[in-house]
Amino acid sequence: MKKVFILVFVLAASFANAQAFKGKGDVKFQVGATFQEHATGIGTTADFGVGENISYGFAVSYLLNTTNIYGTPKFDDRFDAKARFNANIGNVLNISDKFDLYPGLDLGLRNFGAHIGARYFFTSGFGIYTEAGVPLAKFNPDAIGYDRFNNQFVLQFGASFNL
Repeated sequence: MKKVFILVFVLAASFANAQAFKGKGDVKFQVGATFQEHATGIGTTADFGVGENISYGFAVSYLLNTTNIYGTPKFDDRFDAKARFNANIGNVLNISDKFDLYPGLDLGLRNFGAHIGARYFFTSGFGIYTEAGVPLAKFNPDAIGYDRFNNQFVLQFGASFNL
């Protein structure tokens, strides 16, 4: 019984101290599933806080499952990497210290785009997130076949970690 009480106390303290975005020096790492037309995959992001509401980071995605509509894709058709910039406005909206909403811009290997995401932390180190991204300017506007992969609307969701 004593172990159960200690576990409940530790979990309660963790939930009470959870914060979605602290500002400068804050580091968030996310990993999750990506979904887009004719493909699904895995994506990771790392965001580094540089101000009270500003962060920059990197995103990498790899498509694991593709439909055979265009044949078999090569590695470079499945892979994408981006540099990103976020405006973390969760504390501006004042919904909860555990919630963060972050619109942003990204520059990748295939396009210049925008994204909007939300994350909720259950503890100070673990939470969930969802993010949607769209290309604003494609590097190849006449892309066909696998050139369209990683160059269209993308939806992600998964786990978020506060490092």
